[in-house]
Amino acid sequence: MIAYINGLVSDITEQIILIETNGIGYEVICPNPYRFQVQTGEQLKIYTYHYVREDAQILYGFQNQEEKKLFAQILNVSGIGPKGALAVLASTSVKDFVLAIDQEDEKFLTSFPGVGKKTARQMILDLKGKLPFDFHTENLFNQQPDKTEENNALSEAIEALKALGYSEKEINTIKPVLAKEQSDAADTYIRKGLALLMK
Repeated sequence: MIAYINGLVSDITEQIILIETNGIGYEVICPNPYRFQVQTGEQLKIYTYHYVREDAQILYGFQNQEEKKLFAQILNVSGIGPKGALAVLASTSVKDFVLAIDQEDEKFLTSFPGVGKKTARQMILDLKGKLPFDFHTENLFNQQPDKTEENNALSEAIEALKALGYSEKEINTIKPVLAKEQSDAADTYIRKGLALLMK
């Protein structure tokens, strides 16, 4: 199994980053490839999950071990495949997801693309008490964000929505609403944006 790749980021598309190492280019599917945009042309260590099925071998990539572990855990949920797990990780942070499972927050879980009440319930059933993370349950959303971080987070969220297939025109219609959000986390903007775009 390929645990991680340390190489040169040679290209980024809406779904993958291309990493070259020792003359070999690896296509790695990521929750939000544009997170790595500033590292194009630079060396990068990306943690990978080697997904094997009868007709394909696919590499999924993550910024850290926590994202990789959560991806693997979500795959254990009945009815959720790699595409669904990626959508979750593109829309939220590891911490917020873990807290939502711990608090059985179905409303939060159903904000993810393709996750209805039945799937949210299944996530809680399959994952509560089994996630290998230790987070306190403080409410992150009550913290006052730094304006610079907030702007950066919004920009990152817009790139993520583009990567998920939404057009510039669609995103511009919801941008004023997103700009009113008080958060320093791109995941918050992404989740809000997806909810608005899917109405």
